[in-house]
Amino acid sequence: MRIARVLLVLPGLAALAWGLILFGQFALPPGPQAFATAAWLIGGPVVHDVIVAPVVAIVALAVVRLSPQAWVAPLLTGAAVSGVLGLVSVPLLWREFGAAPMPGLHDRAVAPGLLVALGVVWALVLMAGIWRSRRATAPGAER
Repeated sequence: MRIARVLLVLPGLAALAWGLILFGQFALPPGPQAFATAAWLIGGPVVHDVIVAPVVAIVALAVVRLSPQAWVAPLLTGAAVSGVLGLVSVPLLWREFGAAPMPGLHDRAVAPGLLVALGVVWALVLMAGIWRSRRATAPGAER
């Protein structure tokens, strides 16, 4: 087990060192990119800790307390998947060319695609919730 841990830690440390080298090459010569990088590195955790984490905790607590037991897991899963889809789509929704162009990927409207994906996610949440609630109320179901 100890050898496996060492074999897993060594590539991780090498990747960390390489990332630090690349970051140093990017941010150490003071310039406009250094300030943008600092804002990104400081602003992201602050926004997460001050806004995102409390909102997620309050929503999760409300779902657990107010929803029937059969609906808790589908609702929390749907909320998590919706959050991930939203975060992944932010660069492309925020700026028209928020990522490197890839043939066939960025030649479509992102907002309708996000709405369709969210519609599919919440349709699955609805189906899972109905299925779980019917299964829980079926005669002979374990309680």
